[in-house]
Amino acid sequence: MTNGTDDLDNLIALMAKLPGLGPRSARRAVLHLIKKRSLVLIPLAEAMHRVGSTVRECLNCGNVCTSDICDICQSEKRATGQIAVVEDVADLWAMERANVFKGRYHVLGGTLSALDAVGPDELRIPQLLDRVKTENVTEVILALGATIDGQTTAHYIADQLPGVSVTSLAQGVPVGGELDYLDDGTITAALNARKAL
Repeated sequence: MTNGTDDLDNLIALMAKLPGLGPRSARRAVLHLIKKRSLVLIPLAEAMHRVGSTVRECLNCGNVCTSDICDICQSEKRATGQIAVVEDVADLWAMERANVFKGRYHVLGGTLSALDAVGPDELRIPQLLDRVKTENVTEVILALGATIDGQTTAHYIADQLPGVSVTSLAQGVPVGGELDYLDDGTITAALNARKAL
């Protein structure tokens, strides 16, 4: 671009870092935002500032929220005996969209990976084990992707929970699939047909 557009260049470069946006898509998005300055750009910037300064991880489950404990963990309507273990917040949101699971969640923050040097302590596995002991959990549902790392993580967690019913999602989750990309019906079928490990 020409001189005097450093702020625009910086915004385009930042937008290009978002998933699904490359440099050209980022330029188009920035131009759209500029054209719709009062309707979109300014409210978006204000919302991003608020989210950036208020959102944090739920101390209990790892969900994102604006308080120390998220609404799901605080809800008395949620079944306390079940915890669905998910890889990240996008997976939690996908299960909530399906509106079929009425228990609580635990976000690991990733999966075990020897290649990337990600062990149990780099994830929220120790916190999960503590929750199972202290929250009177009767079933842990491993709602992890059907990837090699996801299945390795599922087996590791199952081995750490003797005496607790450990199930995993069944049909409908393709090998290599991630929950965030599945439709609500597939997630519902997989949750309803879960099986013991």
